Amino acid sequence: MSRAAGGASRVPLDDLVRLRRARDMMDREYAQPLDVTALARTALMSAGHFSRSFRAAYGETPYSYLMTRRIERAKALLRRGDLTVTEVCMEVGCTSLGSFSSRFTELVGETPSAYRAREHEDGAALPACISKIHTRPVKGGGAKPQGEG
Repeated sequence: MSRAAGGASRVPLDDLVRLRRARDMMDREYAQPLDVTALARTALMSAGHFSRSFRAAYGETPYSYLMTRRIERAKALLRRGDLTVTEVCMEVGCTSLGSFSSRFTELVGETPSAYRAREHEDGAALPACISKIHTRPVKGGGAKPQGEG
């Protein structure tokens, strides 16, 4: 059983419903300036309770979850190759190129520039839903299918 699945059983169901609302907001509005206070407000919780409950339910902090969404989107934009790394950084809602590059490198295992420069044809024929599973950024570098690790 994953940490998130085990943790979710300790979070009350009504809290899980509100946490899902905030998580869905992060999925939809990842490029907007989102902070814990705004997300907690969406979940009708205090910032502290929201952060603790989110981590218990999903196995990572709200910030980590949001950055993973942003890096997933950044990877797709970088594969297209028509935007600079700086443009991609801003497009996904990051305001610091240095922080974006550091987080990208941590999760993907290579710099955004190196990722953009290399060939990406291997996954081109895969449906997006399958490709997403195999290219999800995972802390520590590289990507693993969800559920592994």
